[in-house]
Amino acid sequence: MVDRIRVLIADDEQAVRESLAGVIGSDPSLEIVGSAQDAHGAIDLAAWRLPDVALLDVRMPGGGPRAAAEIARLSPSTRVLALSAAEDRESVLAMIRAGALSYVGKTASERGDPQRDPRHGRGGNTALPDGGQRRVRGHRPHRRG
Repeated sequence: MVDRIRVLIADDEQAVRESLAGVIGSDPSLEIVGSAQDAHGAIDLAAWRLPDVALLDVRMPGGGPRAAAEIARLSPSTRVLALSAAEDRESVLAMIRAGALSYVGKTASERGDPQRDPRHGRGGNTALPDGGQRRVRGHRPHRRG
């Protein structure tokens, strides 16, 4: 049996959470372990569910960078990806400084763009604004006993 990548979604927009859940839920290699509408909920879920990947909205209530930093502290093996509707370089860089490993554009992930797809949290590349690249290195899904 292949371990599935466990994904946490955190965005204040319900439509975005539902859209991402549809994309993630349709892939048998991915499993949704939680969904939150703000930083507090994302932090609590990450500490409890220990996801492999956390998709965090850059500008959700409570702060995407705050959530990224806390999740990195509470669940160090979780790979945090910044999720943003706008390619605002400063906001994305704030997330990277807080512990996010990459950037996923909301519109790209919603239309299934392979270069900005949540599955790339498993060792693939995702695009940063202005063409910068970051690689999620050495990721392996959590083993569940």
